[in-house]
Amino acid sequence: EPKSFLYTVNAGAIPAGHWTQDAAVGGGRIVGECCHFIDLVRHLCGSSIVSVQATMLGGSDRVREDKLTVTLAMADGSFGAIHYLANGHRGFPKERLEVFCGGRVLQLDNFRRLTGWGWKHFRRTRLWRQDRGHRQEVRAFLQAVAAGKPSPVPFEEAAEVTRATFAAVEAAQSGNRISLACGDDERKSPLRRCA
Repeated sequence: EPKSFLYTVNAGAIPAGHWTQDAAVGGGRIVGECCHFIDLVRHLCGSSIVSVQATMLGGSDRVREDKLTVTLAMADGSFGAIHYLANGHRGFPKERLEVFCGGRVLQLDNFRRLTGWGWKHFRRTRLWRQDRGHRQEVRAFLQAVAAGKPSPVPFEEAAEVTRATFAAVEAAQSGNRISLACGDDERKSPLRRCA
């Protein structure tokens, strides 16, 4: 059944003049970092992203792109809400992912502690060190190259996440819901690709 993903990212403040905040140099924080959270939600859901909405925090802040919520609608009816925030306290966890589905919940804190509610034989697990899977990701990619096999992440999925990331920038700036699916009556992103 469809799943609900709630991803809170306590990204930390970066000065407005820093290169990562410059869209022409570092791409801005949505393109430069929030893309990874969009990618993870897409991967865990296992269903295509059909539309993107984004809302930036109001006010007179010079940089607002690093204080926003991105909402992804998926083809299977799931949704993901990514709260990417640079205005939090450093003592709060950097990343918390919660998944609600089928009367059960999983909560992952900082890729170290996983807690479950409603799971028959699982309650919690904890790692001594944070493990985001970078080593395993590189190993899988290198093994695929060495064996002449396709990339572990299909090109179409990587391209879809890229389109969704740029749609998040567009949606945050325009206030529109951006459709990535063909045949949708909502505003369509020029980045969508129809078969």
